[in-house]
Amino acid sequence: MACEFLQQQGLTLLTGNFRIKAGEVDLIMQDGDTVVFIEVRYRRHQQWASAEESVTRAKQHRICQAAAAYLKKKHMTNRCYCRFDVVAINGSLTPPRINWIENAFQQTFFN
Repeated sequence: MACEFLQQQGLTLLTGNFRIKAGEVDLIMQDGDTVVFIEVRYRRHQQWASAEESVTRAKQHRICQAAAAYLKKKHMTNRCYCRFDVVAINGSLTPPRINWIENAFQQTFFN
């Protein structure tokens, strides 16, 4: 659902569910000349936290580690713009309430 939504917004899917031991990225998409690493979160009930709030600093760190591994694997570490987005879906899926947060968090360097 999130991938379809983003494709309707003009992004192109590069890969989904990219995993390394330290973390994973749900969707990796292209937006013009920018590689976008996207975390997709769904919360039917917001009793403890909304989908947006569930992307903790620890989760962001794991996403960044996976992003760095992807860029290294594709030999893109010095050749592209990157950003980290979150697609948050809260409540019922019919109809879905999708909140696309561009530049949800930043990573200034990769180790």
